[in-house]
Amino acid sequence: MEEEKQKELLIIIPAYNEEENIPAVLEALEQPEIRAIADILVMNDASSDNTNWIVKARGHRLVTHVFNLGYGSGLQLGYKYAIRRNYRYVIQMDADGQHDVCNIPRIYQALKTPDMGGRFPDIILASRFMEGSGQYPISRLRNLAFRFYRGLVYLGTGQRISDPTTGLQGLSRAAFLYYSKYNHFDDRYPDANMVMQMLLLGFQVREIPAVMHSRTSGKSMHSGLKPVFYMFRMVFSILAVLVRIKVLKMDVNVRQTVRTDGAKRES
Repeated sequence: MEEEKQKELLIIIPAYNEEENIPAVLEALEQPEIRAIADILVMNDASSDNTNWIVKARGHRLVTHVFNLGYGSGLQLGYKYAIRRNYRYVIQMDADGQHDVCNIPRIYQALKTPDMGGRFPDIILASRFMEGSGQYPISRLRNLAFRFYRGLVYLGTGQRISDPTTGLQGLSRAAFLYYSKYNHFDDRYPDANMVMQMLLLGFQVREIPAVMHSRTSGKSMHSGLKPVFYMFRMVFSILAVLVRIKVLKMDVNVRQTVRTDGAKRES
């Protein structure tokens, strides 16, 4: 059989013990309108269930970790894969079925659309909380947490982001090239801290409305006492980002080099 030509867009899916959810996610991504524009890469984070075999049986690109490295490390390894294979765009989405596949073409188109000043976005955030977003039920406690992170991002950058913790994002080559470098990406919980970092470094960040769903099966990485640990870690990570960039003025030269390299490869 003739080998399928590589696309310019790679969809990265970190997965840990998602045998109940990932078959439906992959089936949706196998529809012609998605396969025509994107390749799929699953980062299997040492799952102890059948996640690995399900992905293999469906014939998708697969990287399996020998040890559990965490959500952020899985994504970063995916970025390195995209760099080595010369992809131009990346869309990252979860394996649990919460991120509707209908968002993929919209994010891809947004990545390729300049603003009024002719600038192309580096990051597209798929937001659950914009006008035009699908209904997404959340508890009062989670709503307070979202408001808290929005406030931190606004205080640190002066920019309003409605959903700084969204895991459904599109990235330009310049953005995922920067993320792929050592110490540029949170290896556990890359959320509002990374959004703030990229805004402070001058990367172009945009939001578009998205359709998302609640998890129906499996175990979330924020279950049990993990949200408490996540909250403390995220606050300290955001503070570290502010000190590193606004006080110590670090990474500015690296940012310029990365963006220049990304622009050359996209031209």
